[in-house]
Amino acid sequence: MSSKIIEPGSQVEMHFRITLDNGFVAEDTFSEEPFEFQIGDGSVIPALEDFLLGMKAGDEGQLTLNPDQAYGERTEENIHQMPRSDFPTDMPVGKGRVVGFTTPSGDEIPGTILNVADDQVTVDFNHPLAGHVMTIDVKVLSVK
Repeated sequence: MSSKIIEPGSQVEMHFRITLDNGFVAEDTFSEEPFEFQIGDGSVIPALEDFLLGMKAGDEGQLTLNPDQAYGERTEENIHQMPRSDFPTDMPVGKGRVVGFTTPSGDEIPGTILNVADDQVTVDFNHPLAGHVMTIDVKVLSVK
């Protein structure tokens, strides 16, 4: 097992589990393929990167984050009414469905459909994990 520590630019392979304050497990790689990324590439939130710095293969840890350290608070400004005509006619538009939208700058962002009424669709553009305290369990598998 390598004793190389995680530092900016390190390639990290790890397992992680994100558990929300209500007990819901939002994501868990422990029974799946490990997650691989490079420190600094924007794949994980900065607070998690900071937590991982100095760890090495075999290390485990747990980090609890408030919304302001993770995905922010939920805001009403991120909830929008859109005409049903903005959606393709063959697209099923139902409550709870997550749809990808392209911003004017070309970025892809997810929106969760909250409600469908007649010719209006209510879409929530808050990050699905916004507004939650979350606990992240990690196990570092390798560092390159």
